[in-house]
Amino acid sequence: MKLEHIGIAVKSLENSNQLFKDLFNREHYKIERVESEHVNTSFFQVGESKIELLEATDPQSPIAKFIEKNGEGIHHLAFEVKDIDAELKRLSDLGYRLIHEQPKDGADNKRIAFLHPKSTNGVLVELCQEKA
Repeated sequence: MKLEHIGIAVKSLENSNQLFKDLFNREHYKIERVESEHVNTSFFQVGESKIELLEATDPQSPIAKFIEKNGEGIHHLAFEVKDIDAELKRLSDLGYRLIHEQPKDGADNKRIAFLHPKSTNGVLVELCQEKA
């Protein structure tokens, strides 16, 4: 398991892409819309991990609600796993609360599922696995 990316909720992908371009002295490598999550995403490679910027495309989306409640900032930590189905079962068997019982398609060619922050010290945790 490794830290795959840090998700950051932003109001404006355009403004935030410029900010992170300035910080990292490099361009984002991908912008992608994820309809199921009602977000536009942008990715920056930083060493072995990534930064994923998340901009809501719907005022009722989880990202829009997060920004309304907390403002812009770190939204989740994502960990890459070899077998997401096995990890979800293992964590569920240990009593962790799952937001997604089954993985679904996410951005950047990944299968994803989230653990509820009430069972992970208030941190929204995403598990992800590269699609075959």
